[in-house]
Amino acid sequence: MAKWTPKHEAPEPLEGPVVATIVGGTILWFVLFLVQLPFYGWFDDRGRAWWVWTCLAGAGLGLIGIWYVHGRDAAIKRAKAEAAAEAARSTPDSGSLDG
Repeated sequence: MAKWTPKHEAPEPLEGPVVATIVGGTILWFVLFLVQLPFYGWFDDRGRAWWVWTCLAGAGLGLIGIWYVHGRDAAIKRAKAEAAAEAARSTPDSGSLDG
């Protein structure tokens, strides 16, 4: 069997408001949990109580996701700042006059 080789170069990763997206999703999961909680008996009678707990698990995992993407975002910004500082240090000062 021949090895598959891509015909096109892979696109750059799409970067957007990752932290805001994860926060929004976490809030949505928690709101869904709160909306379903008063109807827990109805869900339990029909064998669907896992729906309620799935929403709570989504909110909990979203909290872990918020922590993760916040740290990732900070690391990316820190790396860019360090790269810019290194580039500024390695560039000779073109404004000085040797007289």
